[in-house]
Amino acid sequence: MKIKIYLFLFFISLKCFSQTENSKINQDSIKKEVLNEIVITASRRSENLMRSPISIEQLKSAEAKIMGSPSIYETLENVKGVQIITPSLGFKVINTRGFANTTNVRFAQLVDGIDNQAPHLGAPIANALGANDLDIDKIEIIPGTAAALYGMNAINGLANIQTKNPFDYQGISIQQLTGVNHVGNTDRFSPKVYSQFNLRIAKTLSSKLAFKANLSTTGGTDWVADDRTDLAPNANASTNLFGADNPAYDEVNGYGNESANRKTLNLNGKNYVVARTGYRETDISDYEIKNYKADLGLFFRPKKGHELALTYKTALINTVYQRSNRFQLDNYTLNQFSADYHTPVFQVKAYATTENTGDSYNMRSLAENMDRAFKSDNQWFADYSTAYKNAVTNGATVADAHKIARTTSDNGRFEPGTDAYEAKKNELTDINNWDIGAALRVKSTLVHGEGLINWDKAFTSFLEKIDAKLLSGFDYRNYIIVPDGNYFINPESDSENLTYQKTGAFTQLTKGFFSDKLRLGATIRMDKADYFDAKFTPQFTAVYSPKKTLNFRASYQNGYRFPSIFEGFSNVNSGGVKRVGGLRIMSDGIFENSYTKASIDKFQAQVNSDVNTLGLTQAQAIEKNKNTIQKNPYTYLEPEFVKSFEVGFRGMALNQNLFIDADFYYNSYKNFIAQVEASIPNTTDPSLIPTSLYSRTTQNRYRLWTNSKSKIYNYGGSLGLKYRFDQTFTALTNVTYTKLDRTDDKDGLEDGFNTPEFNINGTLIAQNIWKNLGASVSARYQNNFDYVSFLVSGNVPSYWTMDAQVNYNFKKGISAKLGGTNILNKPYTSILGGPSIGGLYYLSLVWETSKT
Repeated sequence: MKIKIYLFLFFISLKCFSQTENSKINQDSIKKEVLNEIVITASRRSENLMRSPISIEQLKSAEAKIMGSPSIYETLENVKGVQIITPSLGFKVINTRGFANTTNVRFAQLVDGIDNQAPHLGAPIANALGANDLDIDKIEIIPGTAAALYGMNAINGLANIQTKNPFDYQGISIQQLTGVNHVGNTDRFSPKVYSQFNLRIAKTLSSKLAFKANLSTTGGTDWVADDRTDLAPNANASTNLFGADNPAYDEVNGYGNESANRKTLNLNGKNYVVARTGYRETDISDYEIKNYKADLGLFFRPKKGHELALTYKTALINTVYQRSNRFQLDNYTLNQFSADYHTPVFQVKAYATTENTGDSYNMRSLAENMDRAFKSDNQWFADYSTAYKNAVTNGATVADAHKIARTTSDNGRFEPGTDAYEAKKNELTDINNWDIGAALRVKSTLVHGEGLINWDKAFTSFLEKIDAKLLSGFDYRNYIIVPDGNYFINPESDSENLTYQKTGAFTQLTKGFFSDKLRLGATIRMDKADYFDAKFTPQFTAVYSPKKTLNFRASYQNGYRFPSIFEGFSNVNSGGVKRVGGLRIMSDGIFENSYTKASIDKFQAQVNSDVNTLGLTQAQAIEKNKNTIQKNPYTYLEPEFVKSFEVGFRGMALNQNLFIDADFYYNSYKNFIAQVEASIPNTTDPSLIPTSLYSRTTQNRYRLWTNSKSKIYNYGGSLGLKYRFDQTFTALTNVTYTKLDRTDDKDGLEDGFNTPEFNINGTLIAQNIWKNLGASVSARYQNNFDYVSFLVSGNVPSYWTMDAQVNYNFKKGISAKLGGTNILNKPYTSILGGPSIGGLYYLSLVWETSKT
């Protein structure tokens, strides 16, 4: 708290000094900046930010450079309404308005209007294929559904990163950022060096031809994930074995001791749930980050207003990625080829993205199959039983007997750090079958084409006469997956690639009334995907502007999200559980003949309790509790659906030095795409089904993509303020409130809301304090929230953190920035199962041959 007070007094004293020296500065300093700001993402056409019909946030490169974050992408954490979660130092996920997760398929991310998702995931690998800092002009974010104009499943929001055109921004720019993290012995590492290098070259070759090239490298040591909370604390509650004495101990960031790796053993008349030992992530991951990306673009302007852009992008990724398991991405590559031709009247765009997961692997599968490679499950549990009984015979307590049994059964297992372990790891991570190996081997391609027509540019006189604008567009997308036999199969033909196609089209009409003070808009969109009927998405907007500095807006729209490739077509064997896509072509017959895992777990636990506490035989306990088992009530996938209503205000006050942006929304969702675990017994005799479902060895276990039966409602709002004291000092603050209202027909499959109720940011920026010296300090707070995922569920603690930087612009185009994130080095986690995030301190040097 003292540090915050000192910083505040320091900036106030600087402000007083600056006002004395610059008393004649024009205080009307924010007017030109805001009133003339143009955005293109909200309506897919250029329009004034103040009069945008829906909420849109904007982060300009120049503003981001004077914030404490080391990159522009990370600065988004300070933008109103934006939530960023961090599964890895090299992997940050953007979300808005709730239902966040590490594979955020409800939020789209574009670069110059081009989707940069990894095709088989249906979501981007953070900014891996995005632009580097030197090439970013600005980032526009739509918080809330953008499906009416963009389709592509953008029902929670959309970010569009806009880069610098080489005709407008020429020269050579070089950035080297060197930093250090893991400071203060907060985890297993001593301080480690972190490095980012960015290069941009842009030049016009003639009045009609220009090119640009970008290169980025990132290297360092990742944050450590080492949560040792027991996920099965009550598995042996009926025998009073808890904590370190629990033989089913399953820590969050320990793998190979999950539900699929446990077995119920009857030892001396008692039933005990026992898990294999597994491995901690800290023992099997080296946490090294090595990421690279580059792009090359050629730009041709045959005549005024016409431009053809041909671009190639590539990325090589080596970092940790989190989904329902933690993955090590190793030599993971993405490549993208795009062509974009636009004129005042029309635009056509086509691109293809290819994905190759390289040598990546599943940490959980590695851990459980490392255990099995040394000793099979059957042999290990048999050895455990024998060792336990011998220990009890020799006078050991029950708790000690379990520890002795584990130590005895684990004798000879592969130990991390040994040559034997490394050799076996290399072998397992090259086996593309998660029942016996750990490799992730996916090759996929996304092909996309789209076009836009500005009818008001083609028929200018007529549409200007009626004060209207008309825009139409279409798009086509095809996902192409190479079946690998583990992650994906083609159920129709093993020799052909799996394809999944989507098409869409929209028309948007806006019209002005009362001398354009009132502008109404309507959009209708149609989308059609393979295996689904066509869906129609309307959007209605209104903007009322009694004056330029006062703008009120309202909108209503629907949005659909079609299943991603993984949700529709996955076919993964993992630890005895088969994860199956929810389309009928993949899971035909499973839904109708299976029983839910939730009811089976309850049934098994009650049987064990009755054996241990009531003295029943296992057969008697099964008969007593057989009605606990429930048939699977779910069925094949349908698209998600959202209805959203929003109102907002943008305006200026206090002599136009205060910019105000506020919004409030209410959403309702249905058909959430989620997962249910279920089993089919290895018998068709009704009388034998309970006995079959009591043992894991006599059932086929599945994790199925389906739709929740719940209807979910959430609401929220945000308030952003920007106040310019003078040409030196600016204060920014925003508050975001996000609330899960209620859930009707709650069935437990609804996606985790995974969003803090309050997210508060505040920044004080000082420019040209003395000559070319500038500085800023930011503080960020979010309250605790419930987090639900298949990896782990629980409560994410609240946290607050501070970023700060000091920058100086030297002569000859050289600038320096000394800064840090989480400068107080108070570790926090943004998601359960993810890493503990500490302080990162850095020095960034940029050299530019010309101002960009």
